[in-house]
Amino acid sequence: MLSIRSTTLSCLVVLGFVAACGDNSTPSPVDPPDASTPVLCNSVGVELCGDSCVNTVSDPKHCGGCDKACATGAACEGGACVAICQIDGKQVAVGAVNAANSCEQCTPATSATAWTQRADGTSCNPGQVCSAGVCTPKCFIDGVVYAAGAPNPGNACETCVPATSTTRWTARASVPLLVGGDDITAQGWTTASQTPNTLTYGADYVRLATSTNSGARTSGQLLIMRANSLDATKPFTLRVTMQVESVNTHNQLDSGAAILGSITPPAGQSVDRSQMIYLDSAAIGWADDTQSAAFPVTDGAYHVYDLSVDAAKVATVSIDGVAKLTRNNFTANGTIAIGDQTNDPNVDGAVRIKSVERLCP
Repeated sequence: MLSIRSTTLSCLVVLGFVAACGDNSTPSPVDPPDASTPVLCNSVGVELCGDSCVNTVSDPKHCGGCDKACATGAACEGGACVAICQIDGKQVAVGAVNAANSCEQCTPATSATAWTQRADGTSCNPGQVCSAGVCTPKCFIDGVVYAAGAPNPGNACETCVPATSTTRWTARASVPLLVGGDDITAQGWTTASQTPNTLTYGADYVRLATSTNSGARTSGQLLIMRANSLDATKPFTLRVTMQVESVNTHNQLDSGAAILGSITPPAGQSVDRSQMIYLDSAAIGWADDTQSAAFPVTDGAYHVYDLSVDAAKVATVSIDGVAKLTRNNFTANGTIAIGDQTNDPNVDGAVRIKSVERLCP
């Protein structure tokens, strides 16, 4: 009986040992995943390029499809390569305008790294166009940039007014021939003079004055003239805004304060002088004494003197809009003059001219 028990225990011990040894054994190896399993790129616009999912809508290396690389300096937008600029470290779309200067834009064909000037005449802001890369109030008409106030070369009664239009001429009421306070020589005027005389400027006028030296046989003369002031073949209105400070009584065909709608330098031929307008202290008239009208010329005020000549060559002189003189067969040559036209002794004057204009029809 004892031997049977011993044998049984021995077997149990052996079985237990075997079981214990089985718990500490190395696990069987696991098969690796199948490398052939495809990578899925399920997002819109995303494609598998090689072993990676890429956005072919915006990736410049795979723009519109795998391995379709954009050129250097181009971006990928909507699956297409587009030109861009890289300015100041920022990506700028082609054609984009510089926020700091509306006359510059991104033009990669010119420069992909700096702003490019927009063409002269390009509209940039209301009432402004580009000129030399700067947005400024000018006009761009018939392919030419004009400064504000510049006249139409083909019609002086039209001018550049950017606030009205930057692409078309704007009609104006008159053509300025003299602006008081500004240098008359720069405005196209010349002088015929004899001492003693003075030509001075105020803020908004030019002052002409002459005098006679005691006992002298001649006096001062100062006449300002401007050629090509009007087209003598067409009707015209010449407007002079002027104050007569003082003046001596005129002599026939001579005057210390005069307006000439036509003159042949330096003092005028007989026709010029006969149709000259004289201004005495209390009257105006034609210098050949064919007609005159009472008027307080030296009253200390500025007055508007108009000389209008119609298609029939009938001349009318008005003061402040009131007709004073008329004359038939007025002859003009395009040159006008104002001031002291004579060197007769003691026929002198002092006038302040604020403006001279040719009215537009």
